[in-house]
Amino acid sequence: MFALLLIGLTLVFVIDRLAKVVLVKLFSKFAARTKTNFDDLLVKNKAPRNLGHIFPLLVALELTPYIFVDFQRFERIAEKGIEVFAIILALWITRSLLNTLKSYFKTLPKLKDKPIDSFIQVFMIFAWVAGFIVAIAIITDTAVWKFLTALGATSAVLILVFKDTILGFVASIQISINDMVRIGDWITFQKYGADGDVIEINLASVKVQNFDNTITTIPTYSLISDSFQNWRGMVESGGRRIKRSLIIKQESVKFLSNNDVEKLKKIELISSYIETRQADIEAYNLQNEINKELAINGRNLTNIGVFRKYLDSYLENHSAINENMMIMVRQMDPTPQGIPIQIYAFSSDKRWLNYEYILADIFDHSLAAVPFFDLELFELPNSTSFNKIS
Repeated sequence: MFALLLIGLTLVFVIDRLAKVVLVKLFSKFAARTKTNFDDLLVKNKAPRNLGHIFPLLVALELTPYIFVDFQRFERIAEKGIEVFAIILALWITRSLLNTLKSYFKTLPKLKDKPIDSFIQVFMIFAWVAGFIVAIAIITDTAVWKFLTALGATSAVLILVFKDTILGFVASIQISINDMVRIGDWITFQKYGADGDVIEINLASVKVQNFDNTITTIPTYSLISDSFQNWRGMVESGGRRIKRSLIIKQESVKFLSNNDVEKLKKIELISSYIETRQADIEAYNLQNEINKELAINGRNLTNIGVFRKYLDSYLENHSAINENMMIMVRQMDPTPQGIPIQIYAFSSDKRWLNYEYILADIFDHSLAAVPFFDLELFELPNSTSFNKIS
């Protein structure tokens, strides 16, 4: 028996080496001639190499009765071992095929941003569970359906053990169906301190590469149970929003005198507006015989109103602002600090670095323009302020 076993093992080893080398070479040559990359991925994920193990496995199964012809007990043990190894080999081949499909799907434009990893992991888990059940049934000489019946009694324990996996699987399906997150999306998840691009979505977690190049791992189920911000809509739109305010001191707001109006007419962006507006106001006041000894009577221009119109004209003429999206300069509710004048517009360039440059450029100009309208910005008192008072 030992002599036959040694000869059989040697024969199986030789056949395994030959089958593996021949299959890998043939498949590599075939993959090199085809245009698709699917067969190249099969070679990369060792599918031909794993398939080559089938031939020595069949030879071993055929030789077993002859090797253990006088030892029936050992024959059954050997057959069980070969059958269990066949199950493991089937799992290896399945894993190679699934990894190949995962890599191939990620190269397709329609699927490269989908959570492919999650679905592949679920299929692999089912395959391992099925293989484990069949292997135990073979070792214990128990019918598979009887083993499954006994396993049903422990289903509650299994559900508890695989709770996170089940939740992750459900979350992956909902994320994919509802198109909540894609690979490459910029998301902000304050609960986990994530602010960056999604680089991987799998069954248990979502990996986010933050803008400081750190990696944050978020449980997949959290994407449907907690609130997060996805910036995809901004990226796919025509612009990135600018929303920031200047705080104007209330005591600096006033009606404009004729001298003030004449001075502001020199500002090119609003000169025509002031002339048209002033003509309308004077016509109204004359028609209604308004007493203009006091500026409060009738209709008047105010410095804050003309300043808002100036900012609006400035944004409309700014080359970096998307003219097809909303452009608005509005006065917000007064606060203890002053009156917020909010600039609301969209930059045509959505890249972060360029967006920050455009935003700074707009507010550099706006801050510098405030004194020309006899307005003042609010600022908390500092040592310089007290020196001026003294």
